[in-house]
Amino acid sequence: MSSEIDWSKLGFDYIKTDKRFLAVWRDGAWQPGTLTEDNVLHISEGSTALHYGQQCFEGLKAYRCKDGSVNLFRPDQNAARMARSCDRTLMPSVPTDMFIDACQQVVRANDRFIPPYGTGGALYLRPFVIGVGDNIGVRTAPEFIFSVFCIPVGPYFKGGMKPHNFLVSGYDRAAPNGTGAAKVGGNYAASLMPGLEAKKRGFADAIYLDPISHTKIEEVGSANLFAITEDGKFVTPKSNSVLPGITRLSLMQLAKERLGLDVIEGDVFIDKLDAYKEAGACGTAAVITPIGGIEHNGKLHVFHSETEVGPVTKKLYNELIGIQTGTIEGPAGWIVKV
Repeated sequence: MSSEIDWSKLGFDYIKTDKRFLAVWRDGAWQPGTLTEDNVLHISEGSTALHYGQQCFEGLKAYRCKDGSVNLFRPDQNAARMARSCDRTLMPSVPTDMFIDACQQVVRANDRFIPPYGTGGALYLRPFVIGVGDNIGVRTAPEFIFSVFCIPVGPYFKGGMKPHNFLVSGYDRAAPNGTGAAKVGGNYAASLMPGLEAKKRGFADAIYLDPISHTKIEEVGSANLFAITEDGKFVTPKSNSVLPGITRLSLMQLAKERLGLDVIEGDVFIDKLDAYKEAGACGTAAVITPIGGIEHNGKLHVFHSETEVGPVTKKLYNELIGIQTGTIEGPAGWIVKV
């Protein structure tokens, strides 16, 4: 299969790979997991994941380095976030060691699917936990499945990074004290309609404001927002409804330690965008999507440019990609070799 893959044409689409990891929780403990070729889950029709949304997931990447080795980027942070999501949805958390070991097993078993160094691609890993077993009442499941599968994905930006425009949505992504900070499917189900509406109007995706006052930016599609002020500060929204992204966390540290910027977690008011000279969306899939402009109430606010990437955004992108692919030394503990 891998010999048939045109690495230059990889997108972000499902491709069946050789092996995936699967473990079951029952009788109060996780059972020993195993690698399997079966990419179909066999679960009860009464599974809480199907009826009540008791599930969560993660996303991280493995990168082929110039010397042929393979890097996992900050898997401990994904393990910690999944544990928080499990706690929020009354599911047993997956121990960090088990999480990282499962990811490493999956990467090794699917080595031939890792895009070569220099292609811009990576092996995307999707760990998830779901509530399963015979049940029909609104309560936590009697059993759970933890699984990790992977797919080869291409560079998010064909032809390099380019700014995209976004549309402010009138819909809310998550409730004020709801599950916005957990990586659960319901948040994404809520975003499907506004995301489609934005794309039909020619925008890359929707932007969501805070659900209480609708005055502050919270998230950009399924990614976090960052903005660079006119006086050179790195600002990213702080809210109980915002997903604490691993890329966002990493950019905050790099902005401070590598670029010497003041980093602020605070409010980004939709009516005060003139304070920012650059803006971007950040996440595992895209790393950084430069934001050209944001349309709100019929008016498009343009940041640095609709066609050119801002200098600070470009520096952050190059630094992060360099660390992930092994050409730049990263902070201690960021890279786990497979």
